[in-house]
Amino acid sequence: MEVIYSLIPGMMFFGVLFVIVLIIAVKKGQYEDMEGGGQRILMDDDEDMMPHPTKKPDADEKST
Repeated sequence: MEVIYSLIPGMMFFGVLFVIVLIIAVKKGQYEDMEGGGQRILMDDDEDMMPHPTKKPDADEKST
């Protein structure tokens, strides 16, 4: 029974801490775009990551 006297204030502390962190996250806009991450993963942006082949100069370009 004596353990509960330390557990109740401890859980109240963690509860208040959780509410404070939640309020800070909402104020910073963490939950503004709930669908953006799911849509972003479907977009194909691999072309920017692929190396482009270097173009060799033609014979006509060397003579000028």
